[in-house]
Amino acid sequence: MNDSVAVGRPAHLRHTNALTVLRLLREAGACSRADLVRASGLSAPTVTNVVGDLVAANLVKALGEGESSGGRPPDLIRFNAERGCLLAVQVASQSLSFLLTDLSGAELENSRVLLAGHKTTPEAICHLIDIELRRLLRKQKLAREQLLVLVVAVPAITNVDDGIVVSVSTLDNWRSVPLRALLNKVVRCLVIVENDTNLSALGERYRGAARFEETFTLINIGANVSAGIVLGGRIHHGAQWSAGEIGYLRLPKISRALPRLHEFGELESVLTSSAILKSWHESTRKSQARGVAAKRERNVAEILKLVQSGDKRAAKIIESRAAIVSDIIVNLALILNPGLILLAGEVGSHPVLLASVQKELERSEFAVTRISAASLGDFAALWGAIAAALEEIPLVLLPLPRS
Repeated sequence: MNDSVAVGRPAHLRHTNALTVLRLLREAGACSRADLVRASGLSAPTVTNVVGDLVAANLVKALGEGESSGGRPPDLIRFNAERGCLLAVQVASQSLSFLLTDLSGAELENSRVLLAGHKTTPEAICHLIDIELRRLLRKQKLAREQLLVLVVAVPAITNVDDGIVVSVSTLDNWRSVPLRALLNKVVRCLVIVENDTNLSALGERYRGAARFEETFTLINIGANVSAGIVLGGRIHHGAQWSAGEIGYLRLPKISRALPRLHEFGELESVLTSSAILKSWHESTRKSQARGVAAKRERNVAEILKLVQSGDKRAAKIIESRAAIVSDIIVNLALILNPGLILLAGEVGSHPVLLASVQKELERSEFAVTRISAASLGDFAALWGAIAAALEEIPLVLLPLPRS
């Protein structure tokens, strides 16, 4: 006789069955119990019992009778996405952005809180998040207990397991910040802290330019330079959470300086919006020295637009950046061999830079992958945060039974 059978095994089997049915309900929308039997491979009595448990937990809604195919009309049910909500927050140097959805990822509300005039210490940011999430919940007539997952996107290396932000150089006193622990003082739900570019990559996979892509890389070029790497449908963090920190790359003719954790990477002194503006101003000063009349101040978008109108100075600046970006793409393609590389950010996703990069890559005989512009813009990280929250929802709604 084998005495090794675990006492808790039936409970775990019921839990597994419940997770299976819940997943199918979330994917299918309205369906019948018979549909669930066919899709799950479970027996009809098992599905009936599981659905009964889910109804009791307020996770399933009855929709009434569906259309008959000749016999008795089926009773339709659906996942109760209104049972709770998810909140995504993006922390940036000048603002906090919010996106509230139901449990199916349908948008309920979005908002933005400007940080001008506010303290930006970790404690102050958590206080502002608390104030705004309370306002959003009140507006949607949702109880605080209905917030099931909060995902925060930060512009920094993050230890996702421990919820620690390693460093944010543009905010006050943000080094080794236990952000999850701080937020758990104001919210009683699952809190996830993740790098914003990683979440932007997830967002593009969830509902943007990388849908159905299992292996791809998103390169963000704007106020900073970074990459989000998705391998097998999951974010690749690396052994020390720094995978994708390409702003610290050492490239020929750019820099041989060793990267320093709490400083900007050398590549960011060349590729970012501010770096391009600096080159433009230097070029303007040289033109003035040659007697060329000075023109009004430009922003990066205007400089990129000047390229389209044939301005040679602007074209020279952007072409030099495109050469660097193409080097980065070839290196990433040789190491990771992704099916797609997305360019995002104010500079990265602009058609002028994209066209220039593609022209540079035409000279490469291999390791050239598909290049495309990201499509979600400023909302990419927020939708990626919602995608990350949706991954956690099954176990939040149906926790593992204790042995």
